[in-house]
Amino acid sequence: MLYALGLLAGLLSPVASAQAHPEAPPETPRQTLVEQLHGVTVADPYRWLEKTEAADVQAWVTAQNAYSAYHLDGLPLRDAFAQRLEAIWDYPRRGLPQIAASDARVYEANSGLQEQPVLYWQASAEAEARVLLDPNALADDAPVSVGEYALSPDGRLLAYTLSQSGSDWRTLRIRRTDTGEDLATRIPRVKFSSLAWTADSKGIFYARYPAAPANADPLFDPLAHQSLRLHRLDAEGGGTDRVVRQAPEHPRRGFSAQTSEDGHWLWIAAWEGTRHNLLSAQRIDAAGRATGADIPLVTRLQHDYAVVGHQNATVFVLTDDGAARGRIVAIDLKAPQRRHWRTVVPEGEEVLRDARMVGGRLVVHALRDAASVLRVVSLQGDAMETIPLGGLGTVTGLSGRQDQSALYYGFSTTTVPTRSYRLDLSETPLTPVLVHAPPPRFDAASVVTSRAFATSRDGTRIPVLLTHRRDLDLDRTHPTILYGYGGFNIALTPRFSTRAAAWVDAGGIWAVANLRGGGEYGTPWHEAGIRENKPQTFDDVIAAAGWLIHNGYTRSEQLALHGASNGGMVVGAVVNRRPDLFAAAVPAVGVMDMLRFHRFSIGWAWKPDYGDPENAEDFAVLRSYSPYHNIRPDTDYPATLITTADHDDRVSPAHSYKYAARLQWAQSGTAPILLRVEREAGHGAGKGTQQRIAEARDVLAFSAHFTGLAVAADAAADWKPLLPCVAISRLGKRARLAGVPAPIGTWPP
Repeated sequence: MLYALGLLAGLLSPVASAQAHPEAPPETPRQTLVEQLHGVTVADPYRWLEKTEAADVQAWVTAQNAYSAYHLDGLPLRDAFAQRLEAIWDYPRRGLPQIAASDARVYEANSGLQEQPVLYWQASAEAEARVLLDPNALADDAPVSVGEYALSPDGRLLAYTLSQSGSDWRTLRIRRTDTGEDLATRIPRVKFSSLAWTADSKGIFYARYPAAPANADPLFDPLAHQSLRLHRLDAEGGGTDRVVRQAPEHPRRGFSAQTSEDGHWLWIAAWEGTRHNLLSAQRIDAAGRATGADIPLVTRLQHDYAVVGHQNATVFVLTDDGAARGRIVAIDLKAPQRRHWRTVVPEGEEVLRDARMVGGRLVVHALRDAASVLRVVSLQGDAMETIPLGGLGTVTGLSGRQDQSALYYGFSTTTVPTRSYRLDLSETPLTPVLVHAPPPRFDAASVVTSRAFATSRDGTRIPVLLTHRRDLDLDRTHPTILYGYGGFNIALTPRFSTRAAAWVDAGGIWAVANLRGGGEYGTPWHEAGIRENKPQTFDDVIAAAGWLIHNGYTRSEQLALHGASNGGMVVGAVVNRRPDLFAAAVPAVGVMDMLRFHRFSIGWAWKPDYGDPENAEDFAVLRSYSPYHNIRPDTDYPATLITTADHDDRVSPAHSYKYAARLQWAQSGTAPILLRVEREAGHGAGKGTQQRIAEARDVLAFSAHFTGLAVAADAAADWKPLLPCVAISRLGKRARLAGVPAPIGTWPP
């Protein structure tokens, strides 16, 4: 119950004055807004910043950007990092082909510094590739990017979605591959949708949300009542829609569709959050019309299920049902009851992350200690073969068809960008053939990656992946960035990062911690870092930081903590607990208000991981670590760069606005609290190359300054590293650089 609400006078005047003096943070007005939630008094002094489009909030954002730009522009290594990032970024990239029944194919490619990847089309594997869709030519005042895309079975049409300014909202279009011209089809309100063609190449299954009513109903929920639809094309290039699946009794339910390669089956998955889905099958004709009754395969939201292929009347499904680390089962569509399921690939020590049926066999991507393993298995589950990958790295994708023996896959390591390979599964022995290899952009031979294990508070081993120069001395003087995520069953695996490459190339250490809540070790690992167990994720970060310090890699005065999205929330929660452990923090697009996250955009879908703030028990846990609510006044916080984007409709920028305002108010030290708001950008997908480079430049220069990394700023071309030093500049550095800390025995203490 809201029992006090007031707004301090002079709402806009501090914003105006802050613009005149950007060296000082804007004096953000505080509301005296207090609520009783589950019998607990909760203050929310910056709720007015939730109205992100309001004129006063926009003025405040402008003032915050001026304040952050004033300081970021003066960072000694900003220009050097910009040059080095662009040099490393400038290499040709090529995605895996999406192959149609006709053998036509489409793939993404970027020559290096193009703002958005371009879609290329080939009539066959041997045919010459040509540009089919260049989103860079579509951009006007705001960046435009391609979301999902699907090639029709006959290869003549491409269904694709377009996003503006990185938004999750997209418009469905259809393009002819022979002329590059778009048909008349324009379908808005598409979000969280798959694309699947009918066998006759005249229909596309997709999902969309209803349009807002004309009377602007204030109770209208734009992310409710998604429906799965079939769009049938007409002779004029337009078409008609019919609803295939909807659930009025479950307004939060969403749908995705997948058609079998022969076009005879439609698989429909239904979801109501980030975990678990239902699954059904339906026999369809070439036009997408049902020719039989719906066959329910899974009717309870308890596990995850993904169709990886089918043979005749048997569908192969990857699931964690009955297997915490995953298994593949064969389901006979004539007897689909769970008791009849046949295990093809049983649960093992490795975590199954992805699979695809290619050439009548199953290609299985698994993780062993958060690094990729790729295997080929028969449909009976025997004759397992391992595909050589060449080191500690990540399989970045699988592509191929059931009726062809060619498998395409991507593989990346921390020092080598993604390479594409082709593998003929009919050959013995299996011999990968390199299809695309980007040229090296930095001296990878001088860099080494290793895996270590920290011990968390409860004794759990936490993998930490370390990348640094080979000649590193363990003398505790190395500026280090520790990166973590720990949520939503997502695994952080060793892969190439331009940002990490530039940091390591400059002499720093890049460390990635595999935190509980992620997907590195299957369902138990995920569940050990969600809901009431979420605080264990923060224990894991503190343990990883302590391990780096104890083993001579760095010290707290030279340690920066980074994370994005859920990882941004982790950064905020950890820094609240241990502000003394880090010299700098960079929470990006973070979920910072854990008591109201479900009220913004798609936030309600995160309840399976976070819990429900409307539930008293969940509320108590959320309140205990919510980054926004646990900021302590008059505390010496590390230098903090908070990044977000004005068009982020995944994690509302209001999270970062409120968190930044409260942290600036609470800061008692001299280290700056900066808010950097990217204009015309979203949560991350669709962000242009120059936007990415500029953000990485600021993040690395900021981290370098406050961890004491120094390089020759006038020699960015050959990037000559200097000895790390701790410099106190006009940004201000807390006066707590008093030597190396005492050795740590058991961590955490």
